[in-house]
Parts: sequence; C-alpha cells; structure tokens
Amino acid sequence: MTAAELKNRTVRDLASIAKKKKVPGWHSMRKDELVKALLRQARAERRRFEKTNGRDKRSASHSRKSRRLAQVQTRLAEAKDLTFRSIGEGNGQVKDRLIVMVRDSYWLHAYWELSRKSIERAKVALGQYWHGARPMLRVYEVLREGVTTSTRQPIRDIEIHGGVNNWYIDVGNPPKSYQLDIGYLTSEGKFFCVARSNVVTTPSAAAGDAFDQNWADVAKDFDRIFALSGGYSQSESNGDLKELFEERLQRPIGDPVTVQFGPGASAHLANGSDFEFQVDAELIVHGVTRPDAHVTLRGEPVQLRSDGSFAVRFNLPNRRHVLPMVASSRDGAEQRTIVLAIDRNTKVMEPISHDPTT
Repeated sequence: MTAAELKNRTVRDLASIAKKKKVPGWHSMRKDELVKALLRQARAERRRFEKTNGRDKRSASHSRKSRRLAQVQTRLAEAKDLTFRSIGEGNGQVKDRLIVMVRDSYWLHAYWELSRKSIERAKVALGQYWHGARPMLRVYEVLREGVTTSTRQPIRDIEIHGGVNNWYIDVGNPPKSYQLDIGYLTSEGKFFCVARSNVVTTPSAAAGDAFDQNWADVAKDFDRIFALSGGYSQSESNGDLKELFEERLQRPIGDPVTVQFGPGASAHLANGSDFEFQVDAELIVHGVTRPDAHVTLRGEPVQLRSDGSFAVRFNLPNRRHVLPMVASSRDGAEQRTIVLAIDRNTKVMEPISHDPTT
C-alpha cells in the first residue's frame, strides 16, 4: 500500500489496519501519525523479506555451485581412472599389463588392464602433483646396439583418458622397434610409469597390410600379428602377449602339434604310432535382446540377428573363463550385464597298449 492510499483512508480504517499490524500505541495516534507508523512498519517488513529472500537465493546459488563443482570433480576423476572397470580373474585380482600389437607398418594397437591398487600407488607417489597429472602413453623407439643390448629413446607422449582400455598409435618410417609405458605425467614433467609393454617391430612398408579393428579379423591372421608383435621371441615380457591372445581368441597358441594333441603328442608321434585320439570342446553363448541394442562380449561387439537373437561360438581351452556380456539400449539409457564363469578341466589318462601277437 502506497503513502497516497494510506492518506485517503479514514481514521477508522487506519486504526483497524494498525490494530491488525500490531502497531505500538495505535489507539492514541492521530491520522498523520497512523500513516507514518504504518509506512515505517511496511518498510521494515520489506527489508526483512528482502534479507531472508536474498539469503535463500545465496544458499540456492551456493548449492548449485557445489553441485557443479562435484560434477567437475567427478569428470576429472573419471578421466584419470585407467582401470576401465576391469573384471578380475577367478581370484578377483586384476593383472597389470600393457600389450602392444603391430597392426601394419604404420599402426600399433595398445591394450591395457590396470588394477585399482596401481592407480592408488601412482596417486601416493605423485603426492601434491597428482592434481595436475594427466594419463599418458609414452612411446619409445628401441635402438639396437649389438645383438643383446638396446636403448630406449622417448619420441612421443599421447594423452589418453579413462573409460577406454585400448588405443591406436600411428608410427612412421618402418621398419622400427617400439615400446610403450602407460602412466601419469605431471605439469612439472615428472612421469610415473604404471605398466610397460612388450617390444614390437613394424614390418617394411611393402609387407604391411591393413587390418580391420575387430578381433574377429585378428583371429583370421593371428599368427602373423602374434609374430610381428614379438610373440615368438624368447623375451619373458611376451608372456602377457601370449596370454592376451589366448584369452581374446579363446584358443591356445604354441607348437601346432602340442596345441592339437597335448604336451605328450610330439614324442608319441615321433615314435611312429598312427593311432590318434583327440577330444576338444567348444562353447556356444547365445541369447536374445532388442534388435536395436548394442551387445558386447568381453568388450568386443556381438552381431545381432534381425530378431535380436545372437550366438557366439569359440573353443574352450583348459582353464577358468570369465565372460562378461553387456547389453545397452539404443539411447544408452539402460544397460544390463551378465557374467558367465566357466571352468574346463580335461584329464588325459595313461595310454594302454596291447600286443596283438600275445
């Protein structure tokens, strides 16, 4: 109510308003005094309202800023997290490893699995520098010095991020040898290595054929990729490479006779016996989902039929197999995960030979 409106009111109306507003001494005031008292009270009420409302606005603004800060901190933490929600082996432990494969003369493919403990060790080791540290792949050229010695020369740092567990790296001037480290680089230039890869050598440009980025195509020519990536060398560091190939291709890698017939087959065949007995096993994983869904098995895409059904078939080597399958809706709003754990334990009994002449 404005001052003019108050002045136009009668004394009786003003007294009634003052009574409701609990204006002190209203019953003994004249008309002009009632108007002034009511105006003072109205201004005091407005100041209290503005003060309270301003405090609520500041509180709401602070709450929004806190939420935005928390979201930024969460995104930064996810960008640094290189564990990629790794699924452990049978004992629940993740084996730290960085594997590099040669795709052709100009491309390398890096794949890693890192445990949460390794990331925490990096955080502790870097201390106050952790806040500004960035996940990094460091590429080294391996220079041979004689037959048994070599040196590493850093040639490139590639900034990576959390949420992935593989990276394609372009290289030039083949043939050359390379090795990679994965870790964190601080703004001061300090590099903390979490895992180190095997040494690989790119083929000459004339011999380099392009490969598709799917493991199904790797499986068709795995022997060549395995050899180019140093799999058949005597280096102990290639154990992880062999293990990774066997896990992803779901088949053993080694001497063809041993792979097909077992460790004693080579000696047995060398003795001239023509009696062969071979037993193997395959696994078929099948299911159904929406036709437009995206399904992966151990991170690799699974092709769906028009009705949403699928089937994946592969060999089942002797060991424990942990097979996570993830289905995501087309818009990414829904996700379902099913983990299959399968053990194969095959026992080969001692052979029995009978002499037909006795």
